[in-house]
Amino acid sequence: MHGLAVTVETVCALLTLSGIAYALIALWGARSFLRDLRKAREPFAPPVSVLKPLKGVDPRMYASFVSHCDQRYTGEFELVFGVNSLDDPAVAEVARLRVEFPDVAIKLVECPERLGNSGKVSNLIQMLPHARYEHVVVNDADILVGPKYLTGVMQWFAEERVGLVTAPYIGRAEGTIPSRIEAMGISTEFFPGVLTARSLEGGIRFGLGSTLATTRTALSAIGGFESLVGQLADDYELGARLAAKGYRVELAGQVVETSVPAYGWKGLLEHQLRWARSTRDSRRGGYIGLGVTYVLPWAFATVIASGGALWSWALFSIAVLARVTVALVIGVGMLNDGQVLRDLWLLPLRDFFGLFLWAWSYAGNTIVWRGERFRLQRGALERVR
Repeated sequence: MHGLAVTVETVCALLTLSGIAYALIALWGARSFLRDLRKAREPFAPPVSVLKPLKGVDPRMYASFVSHCDQRYTGEFELVFGVNSLDDPAVAEVARLRVEFPDVAIKLVECPERLGNSGKVSNLIQMLPHARYEHVVVNDADILVGPKYLTGVMQWFAEERVGLVTAPYIGRAEGTIPSRIEAMGISTEFFPGVLTARSLEGGIRFGLGSTLATTRTALSAIGGFESLVGQLADDYELGARLAAKGYRVELAGQVVETSVPAYGWKGLLEHQLRWARSTRDSRRGGYIGLGVTYVLPWAFATVIASGGALWSWALFSIAVLARVTVALVIGVGMLNDGQVLRDLWLLPLRDFFGLFLWAWSYAGNTIVWRGERFRLQRGALERVR
């Protein structure tokens, strides 16, 4: 029994040290990203079509529409909205937008066909023929952007072989504790992971659904949106497939904002489990290592396993320092997410919940998406009847 106790204590300590090392790599990745953003770039403002698939009315959706109209962009741009049916309540919001911004080119496209299990990608397939320009930007209905968003994203296409530009984002919580926990995870867990992958892999090879800026030429090289119609993580797959074709994927410095619904605990669990299982299927090797990034639970387990030894408390203190530093430097300093300071006390709960969710994600392949139940098969969706 003594030997087993020593083994558990040693394993927990090693996992804690690994979590601390991960935090240091994330901070190094943040430094590298900021350094690259400071490099001078040639102005480039090609005409661009912004594609926004819609379904229903999301919180703060209209404000996100307005933010796209208020662009300080020297090139031409248009907004192309897509709905499954003209009876969708989002249609009224688009009509309101047209009245408020008569000088902005705004199109509404009905997308009556259901092409595959991903309604979003199905809409994009039917929307793209209505877009006027070579360059296209795809983002979700509730993405709120700054006035220099298009300028900051599109300038990357002046560089050679850029096939996709994506952007960091924060989640604006709607007030409930589960909602705030998810928002905290985006700024202090998810984006540090993106920076770590960028640092370790010499760049990123995936997209983030907050912004997917590409070209028709690049899309044609991977078979268009049609090639993604069965994928849950279509944003990830778009970047991965373009990178496989030799295109560069770049991370812009424009931070955008999404709305996190006022979840209850069940809603949070379903949404986070969908994200976890889609990530697991997309990045199987990297996802295995995700478990060590939850440094606070491992540090706490080390204290318990060691019987409260002084060295374990010292290690725990270092782990807390590392985790809080990542949250403040990246969440507050880089993403300018003031919610992180307000909800810093939720950080241990976020880490314990994240570790539990990581382990549970391996227990099955079923997800719930917009009220429908699907089974994941190597990233592809199969509807459960």
